Amino acid sequence: MAEWKEYTLGELLQYEQPTAYIVKSTDYNDNYKTPVLTAGKTFILGYTNERQGVYDELPVIIFDDFTTASQYVNFKFKVKSSAMKILKANAGLVLPKFVFYRMQIIKFDASTHKRYWIQHYSKIKVKIPPTISEQEHIISRIEELFSQLDVSVNELKTAKERLKVYRQAVLKEAFEGTLTGSEKIGMAPLGNYVEKPRYGTSKKCGYTQTEKRVEVYRIPNIDYATGQISHQDIKYSEFSDDELAQITLKCGDILIVRSNGSVSLVGRAALIREIDIKGTFAGYLMRLRLKDKSSLVPAFLLYFLQSHEARIYIENKAKSTSGVHNINSTEISGLMVPIFRVDAQQCIVSALESRLSVCDSIEKTVDTALQQVEALRQSILKKAFEGGL
Repeated sequence: MAEWKEYTLGELLQYEQPTAYIVKSTDYNDNYKTPVLTAGKTFILGYTNERQGVYDELPVIIFDDFTTASQYVNFKFKVKSSAMKILKANAGLVLPKFVFYRMQIIKFDASTHKRYWIQHYSKIKVKIPPTISEQEHIISRIEELFSQLDVSVNELKTAKERLKVYRQAVLKEAFEGTLTGSEKIGMAPLGNYVEKPRYGTSKKCGYTQTEKRVEVYRIPNIDYATGQISHQDIKYSEFSDDELAQITLKCGDILIVRSNGSVSLVGRAALIREIDIKGTFAGYLMRLRLKDKSSLVPAFLLYFLQSHEARIYIENKAKSTSGVHNINSTEISGLMVPIFRVDAQQCIVSALESRLSVCDSIEKTVDTALQQVEALRQSILKKAFEGGL
């Protein structure tokens, strides 16, 4: 086997600015033909019917100039913004897919907000086989192993979807009363049971912590999978006593996401515990505070907000063509809630906790397995470029 030769990425890849290929309208539609791409995980942002400025010199690599994320592309496309480079391989030296795979194991600190390709990333040195046939062989072996991993990933994702279906089936039975044999009295607007929902603070907050600065819970702190506040990635701000009095938190309060670019996140909720009451909440969140806990159990309401019935109502109210989806205090107060006696609500909560805790445990196992699959992909790539395949 011939010795691998070292090149900088700039020698292997010529770059082009994407200005000529930026989409004019973000009015995407799945019925249109041309995908609009980003180099990040989202990859395909939507589809456009614009015919001018479509990139077609394929295949290429698109590279996010600020994050260094990259994607291999072998179909015609347009782009959303100029924050990327289009990288075309030097055909005499390297196959585009080979150098793309090699880029996936480069460790690079992209924490500073600036463009990286010209001054930094293109200067990274990599070794490649001297012949195209050897590169083809390595690509083939990588993709053979990746295809085996893809089978496992699909099975794991199918298991996650089944867990979602099971969760919703259990919630449906719970709020119909059949899960516990409880008698459902009827339905009533949430506004009958909660004070007027309160929006959070619009004050700027930061990571600096002092005695006078208070924890401010934001959307990333709403761990809706557990229904709890996450104390990771906490920010802080300072308030007067009058300001703080309006946005205090008590045990049994529920914080919900009221505004987000993803409609599936609007209405996601967390229940406030004793550990959380020292904090307050930001403007994209809304506080639900029960008027009387003897009429509605907080955990019962939290579970109902996760149900298919509640999600359909919230998403229909929140959907917007502007790209930012919102539900306001009047709309959330109009959510129809199933009514049971308080002892029946407590029984339903216990039954849900018992069944869904098992579901949560299985889901964590699946998520761990998915992470292990991604680690295996990195291991395969590392071996490939060390000559181990």
